[in-house]
Amino acid sequence: MKGLYFQQSSTNEKITFVFQERENLPVAEDNYVKLQVKACALSQINTKLLAEMKMEKDFFPVGREIAGVVLDVGSKVSFFQPGDEVVGILPLDSEDPGLCEVVRVHEHYLVHKPEKVTWTEAAGTVRDGVRAYTALHYLARLAPGKWVLVMDGASALGTIAIQLAHHRGARVISTAGSPEDKQYLEGLRPALARVIDVSSRKAHFAESCLEETGGLGVDIVLDAGVRLYSKDDEPAVKSQLLPQKHDILSLLGVGGHWVTTEENLQLDPPDSHCLFLKGATVAFLNDEVWNLSNVQQGKYLYILFFY
Repeated sequence: MKGLYFQQSSTNEKITFVFQERENLPVAEDNYVKLQVKACALSQINTKLLAEMKMEKDFFPVGREIAGVVLDVGSKVSFFQPGDEVVGILPLDSEDPGLCEVVRVHEHYLVHKPEKVTWTEAAGTVRDGVRAYTALHYLARLAPGKWVLVMDGASALGTIAIQLAHHRGARVISTAGSPEDKQYLEGLRPALARVIDVSSRKAHFAESCLEETGGLGVDIVLDAGVRLYSKDDEPAVKSQLLPQKHDILSLLGVGGHWVTTEENLQLDPPDSHCLFLKGATVAFLNDEVWNLSNVQQGKYLYILFFY
C-alpha cells in the first residue's frame, strides 16, 4: 500500500512529492481507529510552522483532511465502531498520509460524518469550517444582530464564514476581488446585506461599510490578509487589493473585534491608540491552534461536531 509524502530540499526552496510503499499497515490499538479513506483534501503544507515546532522530517505525509469508513477500533475507543462514516483532520505529527488507502488516527481527531454530506464535501470543507467557526465564535464572540465584514467572501473560508454569520442572525457585508466573485456573492443573498467590489478600486470599502452601518462601523472584521506596506513598496500586485490597516481600523465599531489571518501584522502606536479609544481588539486566526493545545481537545471536537 502506497502513500504520498513530500521531501523538502536543504535550501527550503524546492519540494518534491513522492509515493512510498508502506510496509507496516496501520493497526488499531488503545484509542486509535483504523480508517479506510474515501476522500482527502490537499491543503497547503506549512513548512515554516513545522520548523518552528521541531517537527521536520525527511519525508512528511501529505493530506490531512480526510473522510472515510471505520474498519477497526482499539480497545479503548468509545466514540466509534466499525462501519461508521467519519471525517476529521490528521494531527501535525501524524505518521500516516491522508492520501493513502488506510490510515491510523486517534479517535479525538474524528467526528461522525453527516449522512447527507458527500465524502468530497466533508473532506473539502472541514478545515475551512473549523477556521470560520473558530474566528467567529471563539475569537469574535458572534451574536445575533452584529455587523460582520468578511473580506474576500468568494473564497472557501469567506463563503463558509458568510453562511455561519447569517445562520447566527448577523448582518453580513463582503468584498469581491473580481466581477466574477461579485456575481457569485450576489447569488448568496439574502445571506449578504451588501457586496463591495474592490477590483475596480473605485469604491472605498471603508466608506461603504460605514454607510451601510449608519456610521457606527462593523462589529466583526474577518480579513483575508492585510497590506503591510505602502502602495509603492508592495512587492506583489495581488496584494494591492488587500486593505490597509488604517482602513480596517476606521470601519471598526466601538468594542469591535478584528480577526486577522496575517501572522506578521505590525501595529504602530497610532494604530494601537485607535484600538484603545474604540475599546476594540485584534485576534489572530491560527489554523493549527487546536492541534497545538491538547488541553483544548474538547472544544476542538465540539467545533468539528457542530460543523
